[in-house]
Amino acid sequence: MGRALKRTMSEPDLSDLHAFIAVARSRGFRQAALLRGVSASSLSDAIRRLETRLGVRLLNRTPSRVTPTEAGQCLIERLGPAFAEIAGALDAVNGFCDSPTGTLRLNVPGIAARKILPEIVPRFLAAHPGITLEVSATDRFIDVLATGFDAGIRYDESIERDMIAVPIGPRTQRFVAAAAPGYLEAHGEPKHPRELVNHACIGHRFESGVLNSWEFTRGGKIVRIAPRGPLVTGSVEVDRSTVLAGLGLIYTFEEFVRDDIATGALVPVLKVWWQSFPGPSLYYPSRVHMPGPLRAFVDFVKADNQARAS
Repeated sequence: MGRALKRTMSEPDLSDLHAFIAVARSRGFRQAALLRGVSASSLSDAIRRLETRLGVRLLNRTPSRVTPTEAGQCLIERLGPAFAEIAGALDAVNGFCDSPTGTLRLNVPGIAARKILPEIVPRFLAAHPGITLEVSATDRFIDVLATGFDAGIRYDESIERDMIAVPIGPRTQRFVAAAAPGYLEAHGEPKHPRELVNHACIGHRFESGVLNSWEFTRGGKIVRIAPRGPLVTGSVEVDRSTVLAGLGLIYTFEEFVRDDIATGALVPVLKVWWQSFPGPSLYYPSRVHMPGPLRAFVDFVKADNQARAS
């Protein structure tokens, strides 16, 4: 009995194995923690427990990067198919339920989390009470499968070609430029994108560190402007509040400022140069056995699209 107890105590916990996969594939504790919605310290503790139980180092850690050791890479290669088999087995059982149950994990950009999912999620969850939906919002491009997500939402140019894509939300979106009436009274209204070099432009920096350029189109001609002004931020809410205060111009998704333009709090500028583009898509890998919660969400989105089109 003592030997049996010893063997049981030495077996790694599945949650620790999941934590290891997340950290190894994200190449860092912080990013893995953000994606999983836990603390970096809890992931560190999980890895420490796992290495202690296995008696081997799995990750090489530096201040800026985490990489698997040879043993760690071997474990990753063996765990991937094993976890896929577990997910398939659970989904097979799920097929006997009247309604799918389980967790659906989505990775989406900020615009989708703020302006697209709020109209869809409540209705989906009401229709499928057995499903728990986890949504991680980030504008950083990541490998959704490698980081433990079932699917993602992105725009066409950033979706891998081997993925299945289903339209979700508006089919056409556009960027709009606007400013407060007081700002335009004080500084004048630009008539051409090139005139923006003489204006205070509120810049937006992506999570990757890249400063978003302003791209305008008209008659097949493209004009790109590097925004310069009193503020550069990664928060749309801060961008908007600064523009409403009359401190500069904004160029952003129409959804973020539509109500402000409708009430007159902001005035549209350079309308003939606004850039339109296709709306986002829900994307996921081709699978023989699609998880029940993901299939339910895909079917729901497709039905929603048909209802919009009719």
